[in-house]
Amino acid sequence: MSSPATLFVPLQFAGQSRAEIFQSIFTVFLALGTLVGVVVIGYTLYNAYRNRAEGVERDAEDGLDDPAGAAASENRARVGDLPSGGGGGRKLFLSFAISAIIVVGLIIWTYSALLYVEGQPNTADAEQINVTGEDFTWQFEYENGVTTVNELRVPANERVVLRATSGDVWHTFGIPEKHVKTDAIPGQTSTTWFDTGETGEYRAECFELCGTGHSGMTADVIVMEPDAYERWLANQSDGDEAASNESDGANTSANRLDAGDAAASGPTHSDVAATELTPPIAARDRGESR
Repeated sequence: MSSPATLFVPLQFAGQSRAEIFQSIFTVFLALGTLVGVVVIGYTLYNAYRNRAEGVERDAEDGLDDPAGAAASENRARVGDLPSGGGGGRKLFLSFAISAIIVVGLIIWTYSALLYVEGQPNTADAEQINVTGEDFTWQFEYENGVTTVNELRVPANERVVLRATSGDVWHTFGIPEKHVKTDAIPGQTSTTWFDTGETGEYRAECFELCGTGHSGMTADVIVMEPDAYERWLANQSDGDEAASNESDGANTSANRLDAGDAAASGPTHSDVAATELTPPIAARDRGESR
């Protein structure tokens, strides 16, 4: 099921990264804000020049025998005068109507863009990584079971899905350079996505005041070439299996050694004591019969 945002802007944002979408929003607001500022300041300066006090005083000193000049002087605004709209309020209504259309359009466009971002677009085949914040560290678990601490490795130029949670208190996982941020809440899972872009190293931080170790709760984000990433992931998986096999073999050997040592050492003091305290069943029975 498509998100509501795809009904508004499916063509503009399709295929764009989070950074590109947020950059588009910033650019639009910056351009419109600059345009509105230029219009308002320009109109203010125009009216200030048109109704400057110097012209009124000079007209009064000259007497203004010209009837047209006298009428213009009377129409000039003076300090304390209340403004009067021209055209029966049509200009005022037109300015409010244009402003309302622009503001409503911006709200719909921006909200649809945010819905598109939060709707997990085109993430079905993306790399899935679980993120857990606990004890002021970040733990990352990959699809093949490999886990890392405070180091997130991802392939370049691909889309990655993060599923964040917490094992103790509230945290917020974020990578500022990638414009990605999501809450890590105990007992809940927050899902977000980002496009990795070119190879490089970035920094992930915690953006929720979580305790004394908050300032040091960071992680390295390493964007690798896809082939190098696959080799690294395979090596990590093989290393985990080898470590698990070595651990199982060591435990088996230890158990065998313990069993062998017990057999070689003969009966223990407890076994001897138990034998002395408990006579054989036949002898006990003979004693009872006598």
